[in-house]
Amino acid sequence: SAVAEIVFVNVNPQSTLLLGQARGAAIGALVAHGLPVHEYTALQVKQAVVGYGRAAKSQVQQMVQRLLALPGVPSTDAADALACAICHAHAATMSAAAVAGAAGLAKLPSGDGRATAGGRPTAEGRPTVGGRRIALRRGRLRLA
Repeated sequence: SAVAEIVFVNVNPQSTLLLGQARGAAIGALVAHGLPVHEYTALQVKQAVVGYGRAAKSQVQQMVQRLLALPGVPSTDAADALACAICHAHAATMSAAAVAGAAGLAKLPSGDGRATAGGRPTAEGRPTVGGRRIALRRGRLRLA
């Protein structure tokens, strides 16, 4: 599966447009290959990694270094990407625990990292953007 950070409108409209196009192309390619795409806000990522949603970039870098036992502090871009992955791993574990608790199951994530209920993947494994399911129909991306 893949993780993306939800971005907000930038001061420069040209930058925002280019970022949106790049994001759309990347998400489209992932979905076309059947990969689930999960999105998190910067606030959610910082909350999961640092414990404070309004943490500074330097705090995120330091926590990523500590959590992953890296030999040095990662660059801001690398730290952002790794923090998104950490956030998703945390969210998947918490979601699996909720599913397991609700179903009265003792096991947590399956070997592929997706939450299971009675051995079947839950809706978690389906690609979504902004909470809406993404489907590839007749070679075109559709939001459901």
